[in-house]
Amino acid sequence: MARLTGGQALVQSLVREGVETLFGLPGVQLDWAFDALYVERDRIAVYHTRHEQATAYMADGYARTTGRIGACMVVPGPGLLNAGAALATAYGCSSPVLCVAGQIPAATIDKRYGMLHEVHHQRDVMASFTKWAGRADTPAAVPGVVREAFRQLRTGRPRPVGIEVPADMLQMTEDVTLLDPATAERSAGDPDLLRQAAALLRTAERPLIYSGGGVLSAAAWDEVRAVAELLEAPVVMSLDGRGALSDRHYLAQTGLAGMHLLPHADVVLAVGTRFFQPAIAWGLPPGAQVIRIDIDPDEITRHGEPTIGIVGDAKGALTALRDLLDGMPRRPSREAALRAAKEAATARLAAIQPQTAYCAAIRAALPDDGILVTDLTQVSFYATLGYPVYAPRTFVGPGYQGTLGSGFATALGAQVGNPGKKVVALMGDGGFLYNVQELATMRQQHLNVVAVVFNDNAYGNVKRTQREDFAGHVIAADLVNPDFVALADSFGIRGTRVREPDALRGALGEAFAANEPALIEVAVGEMPSAWHLVGPGGGAYPVLWPS
Repeated sequence: MARLTGGQALVQSLVREGVETLFGLPGVQLDWAFDALYVERDRIAVYHTRHEQATAYMADGYARTTGRIGACMVVPGPGLLNAGAALATAYGCSSPVLCVAGQIPAATIDKRYGMLHEVHHQRDVMASFTKWAGRADTPAAVPGVVREAFRQLRTGRPRPVGIEVPADMLQMTEDVTLLDPATAERSAGDPDLLRQAAALLRTAERPLIYSGGGVLSAAAWDEVRAVAELLEAPVVMSLDGRGALSDRHYLAQTGLAGMHLLPHADVVLAVGTRFFQPAIAWGLPPGAQVIRIDIDPDEITRHGEPTIGIVGDAKGALTALRDLLDGMPRRPSREAALRAAKEAATARLAAIQPQTAYCAAIRAALPDDGILVTDLTQVSFYATLGYPVYAPRTFVGPGYQGTLGSGFATALGAQVGNPGKKVVALMGDGGFLYNVQELATMRQQHLNVVAVVFNDNAYGNVKRTQREDFAGHVIAADLVNPDFVALADSFGIRGTRVREPDALRGALGEAFAANEPALIEVAVGEMPSAWHLVGPGGGAYPVLWPS
């Protein structure tokens, strides 16, 4: 037991839980927490931003590309609300993000006195985009609340959690008992059900694996590859699951090929996925038997009752399946047919230009382990299926939230977590200006991200849809932009403007060689739609419920 302020109890508890990096923006309700962070500055590195939204996006980018918990800290009220879009994105992408929010003085909470940054029922607001939200009402309660937050982060489905601590409790001093870190055991699932699943897979003639983001969260990419190779089963990766298997592997398939492979499958093994594409967007073939493995029991039956449903950790369950399948007779190779499926999908994508050429330019310049973070823009819509991914946790997007403006700050967090890797943020002119102020963060914190901004002076997807589908009724879609190269220069950042794919590839190579923050503006015109491939049919972006 030690005599500590609530702020000291908070920071020392974070240290005990293994937090080494925190993204935050200070303010009056957090003064005592930030003073405690100053004392522990050799143990927790603080990256401060220019907007609260960026704190949570950076925490999300850090978490999804490292597998470690990303932590952010914001003031109450508008600070938390500003971070809300990023926390909703992390929730949608099952990302382990801790958000510490300040709170007004304890005696005034929910009294509607009009305190600075007051939001009525703030904890309930936080709970709408987190898995769990708690409050520490005394300094002595802080360690317990922090440990419960980390228990929630480490058990079950990874999703954001929130903690709020009133400003006066951060300042108050009490006797505080610091606690050991939260621990968690992750079950592989019911052994009998795993044996049944293995038996079903052994007898399958045309098994198919549908691999979701849960495989990446559980670091189960080696296990899914091993099971797939034993079964000669194609691995169809969801939007959030790309990279579980290198796209160079003949078994690796995107949704575009997967929707044509699925009708021929007799057994589908779905791991760590919402399963929306096969079950809803495409439709399961008649008579197909489905095995669902998920850490979240709610997902097992969300789209119907599976043949076998296993609640368990993807890594543990796939390890058990691998061991149970080991020694089975070697399956006839399906390589020729599956390579043909990949080639057919690639040919369909290649017709979409210039998106194909720009994605090829980025892939050619970016190392295999380099990280591409996509915002919402014409090239990134295409990239969901058309950009080859060669390593896990190297392709990051906003998931089903489709959060415009997420890409830049998320990429900054990815760079913090992966200082030895090349990181590219792929954005349009519309989305980039949502967090353009973080050019200052990139420069000040020496984050060598390459920001690639495709500039068509419009919300391009909206404008094309209005023109083609609504009789040319273009409204609220045209944009007036700054000179992006001059803007980068004003922040002390290398800026380049290019107009075609080969030039983009060259500019990326120069930026990587310089190893410093950079911005590349790509001047483009209107691009053709890729929605017939990536929309409800392809299922990458299920915008509307299929009729």
